[in-house]
Amino acid sequence: MHDETRWTLADIIALFDGVFAKRYRTRLIRGDDEPLYQPASGDNDYHQVIFAHGFYASALHEISHWCIAGEQRRQLEDYGYWYLPDGRDAQQQSAFEAAEIAPQALESLFCEASQRPFHVSVDNLGGEAEVDRESFASKVLSRARRYRAEGLPRRAAAFQMALQCYYQQEAALDQACRAGQAVLDYSVSSTASR
Repeated sequence: MHDETRWTLADIIALFDGVFAKRYRTRLIRGDDEPLYQPASGDNDYHQVIFAHGFYASALHEISHWCIAGEQRRQLEDYGYWYLPDGRDAQQQSAFEAAEIAPQALESLFCEASQRPFHVSVDNLGGEAEVDRESFASKVLSRARRYRAEGLPRRAAAFQMALQCYYQQEAALDQACRAGQAVLDYSVSSTASR
């Protein structure tokens, strides 16, 4: 049994913002409704990764999408991707699942780093398409193994480090954030020295 009080929204927001807010002008925001990525605009001078309904799992999932999105995609609302809510047909569900493998693989690694259980989401409860949850879960876990073998995207590696430091090594929030920032710094300096 997991103690849900161990994973607070204040902590996940502090970890994300502590690693990324200054360098990427991006903040994690608790939303009331559906998740959304909102690039900076005249109203906000920072980008917003908005997670749904105050759910910790939603925060990890939306962070996963942000960690994968390239610089151009991060200038577009919801990274320029389509999203169809529950009720997708078979073709739409297949496209949804193909687009969700990598983000959910990262989410599974973030859950592992924070010592939290991971559950795949096929996200089509009211759809007419039959969903093979086990097949999708297998694809997600296969992609997670590939990330482990080949390495994570730089921002994902930084966030994973912050999560590991905070949840596994019980570092203070500021120490965990500095560890995540160090991954970003190392990635930049090792790339520049090539």
